[in-house]
Amino acid sequence: MGLKLSRTLIAAAVATVLSLPAAAANSQWQIDSHHSAAQFAVKHLMISTVRGEFHGVTGTVNWDDKDITKSTVDVTIDATSVDTREPDRDKDLKSENFFDVAKYPTMTFKSKKIEQAGAGKLKVTGDLTMHGVTKEVTLDVEGPTSPIKDPWGNTRVALNATATINRQDFGVKWNKTMDGGGVVVSDNVNITIDAELVKQQPK
Repeated sequence: MGLKLSRTLIAAAVATVLSLPAAAANSQWQIDSHHSAAQFAVKHLMISTVRGEFHGVTGTVNWDDKDITKSTVDVTIDATSVDTREPDRDKDLKSENFFDVAKYPTMTFKSKKIEQAGAGKLKVTGDLTMHGVTKEVTLDVEGPTSPIKDPWGNTRVALNATATINRQDFGVKWNKTMDGGGVVVSDNVNITIDAELVKQQPK
């Protein structure tokens, strides 16, 4: 009878375990817009570099803790927040000559593929939509860093992502040719995103 009882208890324990939902492999992280920014750099008159940034960066990263390739990234950038520390230039960048923020107030990046690219490095390929045009872009990512606890009990990580795009591909075509050759603004734009992420509590 003791053996029978033991078998019954084991069967009941197994049934209980099988009835429980599987432990979640995903964790969701929210971009902290107050500590994140998207910077850009372009050549001016073929000799100097003009830098600027967008302050309004929001989005989420759904991280698969067991299989990184199943993770996803979804980022939105507020194009109206462009800042080059020169008001007249910012006004021009917001105009139809460049970002045309009245018609296209945001830019978005939605990942399609994430790959490990070495220790602490990722390649994140996805669709970048800017100026109403969507093109595939690959971001070279360093991070995420090891998680830390902030003074308020939140878990945080940070990462850095870079890419180079051709603005002509996105319909941002304004330019002028100089008398001695060359153009006023380069077509290639270097992009850098510095993001701080906060882990969200499971619902």
